[in-house]
Amino acid sequence: MMKMMVYCYRDFDEAEALKICEQELGVECETSPAYPTLNDFRALRGRGFDIVSVNPTDLGRPYIELLHEAGVRYIATRSIGYDHIDLAAAREFGIRVCNCGYPPTGVADYTIMLMLMCCRRIKHIFQRSAVQDYSLRGKLGRDISHSTVGIIGTGSIGSTVAKRLRGFGCKIIASSPQVNAELTDFVEYVSLDELCRRADIITLHARSNAETRHMIGREQFAVMRPDALLINTARGDLVDTEALVEAIETEQIAGAALDVIENEFGLYYLNLMGQPLKDRTLAALESFPNVIITPHTAFYTDVNTVEMMRTSTEGCLLAEKGEKSVYQVV
Repeated sequence: MMKMMVYCYRDFDEAEALKICEQELGVECETSPAYPTLNDFRALRGRGFDIVSVNPTDLGRPYIELLHEAGVRYIATRSIGYDHIDLAAAREFGIRVCNCGYPPTGVADYTIMLMLMCCRRIKHIFQRSAVQDYSLRGKLGRDISHSTVGIIGTGSIGSTVAKRLRGFGCKIIASSPQVNAELTDFVEYVSLDELCRRADIITLHARSNAETRHMIGREQFAVMRPDALLINTARGDLVDTEALVEAIETEQIAGAALDVIENEFGLYYLNLMGQPLKDRTLAALESFPNVIITPHTAFYTDVNTVEMMRTSTEGCLLAEKGEKSVYQVV
C-alpha cells in the first residue's frame, strides 16, 4: 500500500475525496491543513511517504531536493496547472509529477458568469447598492449578444466557453496554437494581434509557460478597443499586471474580471482579513469599480474538488504500475 501526505487539506470540502483515496484507491493518507514549508519536508524523513499531494504552492528546487532526501517518489498536484513545480529538479531527482483532471464545464461557466458581470457593471452596482444608491446613472450595461468575444486558447475549457457562448448569439473569434475542428463552423480563427484589435471581450484559456508569460501586456492593451473587457480564469502570469493597472487607470480598456493574478502564492486560499495586503497591484485592482477580483475559485465545484484529488492520486498509482496516465507530467 502506498502512503501519501496530503498538504493544504481542507476537511470541509475534501473529506469525500480523501475517503475515495483511502477506500477505493487503497492509499494510506495523512493530512495537514498547512501549506508546506522546507521544515515540513525535512520532517518527512524516515516516515515512509511515497506521495506528497499539494495544491498550487511553491515547489522549487530546494523543496524537491528535500522530498528526494525523504524518499518521496511522487508529487500529486491537485490542479491542472503545474507551473509552481520545478519540473527540471523533479526529473533530476527522479520524482514523478502528476496533475489532475476535471470537467471543463465549471471553469467555462464561471468564465461566462464573469463576462456577464462585467458587461452589466455588477461590482459598481453592488457597491452603490451597499450605500443605498439605487439610481440608474452610471449603471448602463451592454448586451453580450451584440459583442464579439475573443477566446485565447481553445483547448477543453476554451472550446467549452465557445460552445456555451454560441447560445448567446455572440460573434466568436479565437487565437490558438491548434485549430479545434469542432469549432470552425462558428468560430473564426485569427492572430492574437487581430483578436486584441477586434474583440469586445477577451477571455484567456492558455497554458502558462515561458512563451505565454505576459502574452497580454502594454503592446496588446494599446491596440484593444476602449470598451474592451479582459477576463482571466486561466493563469495569472498570462497578463502583465502592472500594464493592466495602467490600462485601467488610463481607460485604455473598460474593465476586467480576474480569477487569477501574478504572484498569488501567500495570498489566495488564506484568510488575510485585517492585515495589510502585501501586493500593491492587487490592492490597486481591488480598488477599481470596473475590475472584479475573485480568489482563484473558477474551478471550485463539488464535482471538481473530488476529481482533483482522485485523478492526481490515480496518476501516481498508474505510474507505480508502469502504466501510462494522461495525468503524468514528468
